[in-house]
Amino acid sequence: MDYNPQKIEPKWQKKWEKQKLYQAEDFSKKPKKYLMVEFPYPSGDGLHVGHARSYVSLDTLARKKRMEGFNVLFPMGWDAFGLPTENYAIKTGIHPQKVTEQNIKRFKEQMKSLGLSFDWSRAINTTDPKYYKWTQWIFLKLFEKGLAYKKEMPINWCPSCKIGLANEEVIQGKCERCEAPVERRTIKQWMLKITKYADRLLEDLEKVDYQPRIKAQQINWIGKSVGDEVVFKIKGIGEIRVFTTRLDTIFGVTALVLAPEHESISNLESRISNLEEVRKYIEKARRRSDLERTEQALERTGVELRGVKAVNPANGEEVSIWIADYVIPTYGGGAVMMVPAHDKRDWGFAKKHKLEIREVISGGDVSKEAYVDYGILVNSGEFSGLKSKEAIEKIEKFLGKKDLAKKEVQYKLRDWIFSRQHYWGEPIPIVHCSKCGAVPVPEKDLPVELPHVEKYQPTDTGESPLVNIKEWVNVKCPKCGGPAKRETDTMPNWAGSNWYYLRYIDPGNDKQLASSDKLKYWLPIDLYNGGMEHTTLHLLYSRFWHKFLYDIGVVPTNEPYQRRISHGMVLASDNRKMSKSFGNVVNPDDTIRRFGADTLRLYEMFMGPFEQAISWDSQGVEGCWRFLKKVWKLVSENQKQKNEKTSEKTLRKLHWLIKKADEDLEAMKFNTAVAAFMEFSNVWQEKGQILSQKDIELFLKILSPFVPHITEELWSTFGHKSSIFNEDWPEYDPKLVKEEIFELVIQINGKVRDKVEVAQDISEEEAKKVVLAREKVKKWLKGKEAKKVIFVPNRLINLCVE
Repeated sequence: MDYNPQKIEPKWQKKWEKQKLYQAEDFSKKPKKYLMVEFPYPSGDGLHVGHARSYVSLDTLARKKRMEGFNVLFPMGWDAFGLPTENYAIKTGIHPQKVTEQNIKRFKEQMKSLGLSFDWSRAINTTDPKYYKWTQWIFLKLFEKGLAYKKEMPINWCPSCKIGLANEEVIQGKCERCEAPVERRTIKQWMLKITKYADRLLEDLEKVDYQPRIKAQQINWIGKSVGDEVVFKIKGIGEIRVFTTRLDTIFGVTALVLAPEHESISNLESRISNLEEVRKYIEKARRRSDLERTEQALERTGVELRGVKAVNPANGEEVSIWIADYVIPTYGGGAVMMVPAHDKRDWGFAKKHKLEIREVISGGDVSKEAYVDYGILVNSGEFSGLKSKEAIEKIEKFLGKKDLAKKEVQYKLRDWIFSRQHYWGEPIPIVHCSKCGAVPVPEKDLPVELPHVEKYQPTDTGESPLVNIKEWVNVKCPKCGGPAKRETDTMPNWAGSNWYYLRYIDPGNDKQLASSDKLKYWLPIDLYNGGMEHTTLHLLYSRFWHKFLYDIGVVPTNEPYQRRISHGMVLASDNRKMSKSFGNVVNPDDTIRRFGADTLRLYEMFMGPFEQAISWDSQGVEGCWRFLKKVWKLVSENQKQKNEKTSEKTLRKLHWLIKKADEDLEAMKFNTAVAAFMEFSNVWQEKGQILSQKDIELFLKILSPFVPHITEELWSTFGHKSSIFNEDWPEYDPKLVKEEIFELVIQINGKVRDKVEVAQDISEEEAKKVVLAREKVKKWLKGKEAKKVIFVPNRLINLCVE
C-alpha cells in the first residue's frame, strides 16, 4: 500500500479523540509538565502557517514529554474579545457573538486537522460569561486594593469612527479601522496601577528562564532610571522640574524642552509673544501617537516659547524654553534639559534650530557629533576636572543644599489605561452613583453580562455604544439603593489573556477562579511560547496580575511562567509579512489537502531555527513529503524482510539519532533534529543497511512526536493495539553513540575558531550547514561568504573568506 495521508490522518485523529489520549490528569503521581502556547484571536481568515509553526513545535515537545512519563497539560483556548470582531460586526451586521462562534469552529477544525495534541476538555473562551465572571472578579479585587482608579487621560481619538483607540489600533498616525488621521483627546479612563509593581517586575526577571531578548524587552519597557529631579526657576512665574540621569552635564544646558501638553505652558501664556504659533504646534502634536513622537520621529520639530526664560540652577544662566513633540508628558515629567554636546537627540535638535552646543565633558569632537560617554568635566566651574560619577554626587549635594535638586527614581512604565469605549469587551463591574460615587458590583451579582444589542455603531460623544442600552445602564446603587448607572466602558482585549493560563487548570469551577490545590499542583508554567510582539505588553500585564493574585493569596507562585521563549515569524516566499493585501498568505489547509498534515508539521520545524524569521518555501514542503514517502517505503520493505538483526553501521547511526533527537528537542532545535532524521534515512537506504523490527520500532517512537499520523499507522502494522504514544521514549546506548561522534575542528582562513560534535562520516555539505549556523562562526565571518571550503572528513573544515 502506498503512503496516503488523506486516508490515514483523519482516521487516527478520530481514534485519539475517542481514546481521550491527551487529557491531563489533576494530581497524578507522574511528575507534571505544563506546556503552553499563546492562544489565538479567532479571525474569519482562519489559521495561517505562522500559527502552525508554534503549535506544531510545542506539540512535538508535549508528545515527547508524555512518552517520557510526564503528566502533560497542553491546553488551548480562544482570545475572542476585541476590535476586529466588532469592526466586522459593524461592517456586516452579523452579531459579534455569532462571528466568534463561527471563527472558533473554523480554528478548531484546522487545529485538529494538524493532529495537535491539545487537551480540548480544558478549552476556554474569553467571551464566555462563565469565564469573564472571573476577569471581572479580579478587577474588583484590584479596585478594592486601590489599584484600579479613574483619571482623565489623553487618548487616541478617531474623529471619523467617533471612537477612542488603543495605541496598537493606530497605524502610522491613522485609524486602523478607517485610516482617518487620529487626534488626541482627554477623557476619563480606568487605570490600573502597574507602576506599583515596577521594581518587582524588574527584579524578579532574575528568577525566571526567559530568552535574553525577551528579558531585554521587559527591562527596556519598564525603563527604570536612577537620577535627579532638578528645579529650573522661571522669573516671577514659578518653576519647571526636570528629571536627568546626567547631572554631570548640567553646565552644558542651553535650553529646556517641554512636551506640548506640559502643564506649565498654560501658566506662561501671558508672557509668550508667539502664542498663536505655539497653539498651532500643540494642536498638531495632539494628532500623533506617543510611538510616532518618540521612536518613529525622523526630524525634531519644535517651537520656542518666546518671551520666557528659565534659569539654570547650576550657573544662574538664562536659557530658552521650547516645546517639541518628541518629548512626551508621561516620562520625566514631560520636560528635558537640553545638553546638545552630550545627547544625540539634543544634538540633532540643536543643529536644526541653531542652538548653542557647549562641551562640558571632554573626550570627543562635539562639533561633529554628541559625546555621550562619561569623562572629565570641563567648562563646569568649580567642578571642572572631576570625573563624571564623582561630579554627579558633588553637584547633587551642591544643588540639594538650595533645594534645587534631589535624588529620584523614574520609570518609562506608565499606569495601564484599562478602559475602552467599545462594545465587544468585558463590562467593567462598577456602578456610578451621584451619592456614593464609584461602587463595585457585589461579587454575588457577577458576571455583569454584556447585553445583546443589534447596533454597535459608536456614539457622537465618544462613549461606548452601551450607553444607549438604557434598561441595562440604569440600575439601583448596590450601596444606598438610589438611582445609579452602570459603567459603560469595557475592558481592553488584554484583560482575558492576562490570566487564561490559570483557568486552564480548573475551567469548570463556578465557585472560584481555580482550585488552590490544582493551582499548587500545576504552577508555574514550565514553558510558555509566543510571538515576540507579545513579550512586552501581554507578558508584562500577565506578570503584574499574577503578582497581585499572589499578594492576595489566590495563586501559590510569585511568577506565572518559569520559562518563556519566542518563535520567529513565518514570512511569505517574497520575504514580506503574510497579508491579504499583498496576496501572499499561505493557508495550511491547502498544504494538508495536497501533502497531508505530517508533511506540513515536518516542514514547519525543518524550515529554519525556531527563533528566527523564515520565508515559506514550497520546494522545502515537497522535500519533506519525499522524506515521509521514503520512510514509509523503508519501513514497509524492512517489515517484509523480517530482519532479526540490524546492520552495524545503521545501528550506530540509529542510537546517534536517538541522542540527537532527544537533545535537540530539549534545546528547541527542531530543524536540526529533522535534518538528523533525513541523514539517518540516507544511511538506512544504502545497500546492505537493514533494521530489525525492534529497531524499526525504536525509530518510529522517536519520529512519532514530529509526525504522529504516519508513525501511528506504521506502528499498528506491526500488530500493536495500543497507541505508539503510550510507549516509553527510547534511550540510546552510550557505547554505540561514542563511536558515532567526533569533534569537528572549524577553521576560518586557516585559524581554529570553533569546534563542534558531529556525526562520523558527515558529508561536506552537511558539515558546512552545521558550521554556518553557529553563532561564533557568524561572528568571525561578519556577513562574508566563504570563497573556498576545505573539508577533511572526520577531522576539520576550513572556510576561506580572503
